[in-house]
Amino acid sequence: MSADLPGILDAWRMVATRRGLEGRVPLSSLTRLRNSLVDTEGEVRFALEFDSDALRVPYVELRIDAELPLTCQRSLQRFLYPVNIVQRLGLIRDEADEAALPEGYEPLLVPEDGQLRTVELVEDELILAVPVVPIMPGTEAVERDWPATEQAEEPERVNPFAALSALKKQSN
Repeated sequence: MSADLPGILDAWRMVATRRGLEGRVPLSSLTRLRNSLVDTEGEVRFALEFDSDALRVPYVELRIDAELPLTCQRSLQRFLYPVNIVQRLGLIRDEADEAALPEGYEPLLVPEDGQLRTVELVEDELILAVPVVPIMPGTEAVERDWPATEQAEEPERVNPFAALSALKKQSN
């Protein structure tokens, strides 16, 4: 983490003073994200801007740039997945306040003491940005060379109660 970057921020004080900060953090320090990565080479660049909008909704705007080392699930090769996030998080004190957020805001529940962990904010967004099935751009050729096999159509399933229905009709 950048040497002058505070680890914990007072969200409400940052909003009141309309402050922002920029920083860099190595991928190796993002412990929750590590399991999704091939390795931890590289760093994340980010900026946080605290403010209130015209409706007096307090928010933090995150800007995150990173290249995440992932394994392509088609070719099993390492590749760098570019991540460029611009996300506005509406700061709320209670889950009920979520409904009042304007469109385009994601809710961020702020603890009672107002303390936010800088790196955790960034890490949360990066975790959400990792694709469920990472696929390296340009691996369409693999699909062309080895097309997925067509599955045979399922045979028509016989309804086990059809015989009972037929017996019922005969008895009437």
